[in-house]
Amino acid sequence: MTRTRTALGIAVGATGTLLALGTSPALAADTATVSVLHGVPDTPVDVYANGERLIDDFQPGTLTDPLQLPAGTYDLALFPADAADGSGNPLLSADGVSVPAGANATVVAHLDAGGAPKLTPFVNDTSAVPAGQARVVVRHTAAAPAVDIRAGGQVVAPGLANPDEASLTVPAGTVSADVVLAGTGTVAIGPADLTLAEGTTTIVYAWGSQDAGFDLAVQTISGSHSSPSGVPGGTAGLVDDGGVPMPLVALSLAGLAGAGIAARRLSTSRV
Repeated sequence: MTRTRTALGIAVGATGTLLALGTSPALAADTATVSVLHGVPDTPVDVYANGERLIDDFQPGTLTDPLQLPAGTYDLALFPADAADGSGNPLLSADGVSVPAGANATVVAHLDAGGAPKLTPFVNDTSAVPAGQARVVVRHTAAAPAVDIRAGGQVVAPGLANPDEASLTVPAGTVSADVVLAGTGTVAIGPADLTLAEGTTTIVYAWGSQDAGFDLAVQTISGSHSSPSGVPGGTAGLVDDGGVPMPLVALSLAGLAGAGIAARRLSTSRV
């Protein structure tokens, strides 16, 4: 078993353009592959682009399937679910958000360790893994202090803090994983059995809060065999079967912008 621990390293332009998100030559030059996880508890939202509502009642715990998106620029806003229209003060907004080509990422709307809502982009590693192996990535996106990640009862990622991630390369098979408070045996989430197919990347997100409860979302990206046969795809543990229009993903990428973001605590729709 090999293990790599990384802090998020993303280059962001002041105009709101994402400059680097794990570009791969296998991706089309004018598209990006993006998935979105809604991990803010008790906060269903409506999504607007250029003043028109595109998504109604987007629920916490929903992880979209990966989307191949053409690059483009959007004016976007997030409102509490069931808002009458796109007027008033949005929970999050950004104008002129540029969605770059060549990215493979998952963007998570979640709570930071102190309970404030934020948007965090994660690069999805689609590089090859050795034959007979699988990649497991654990991402801490819950309103909680540092945690230890255990597999088969053994700590494999100690002291993981929000919004960091840990990556493991393990033999393909089934593993029982749980999340405990760092340095203790107190289980916060799980256990959950993960089926790790050869040549896949399984990403586990810990999300939620003490008040609303903690949960896991699971994303699987295929195509990381040592001799990949195609462009990486993916399936989600909690999937919005109806799909998500392109501007929703752009809205999530708005969380990368260094300018034009208006973020507030979601006090109107949270306990």
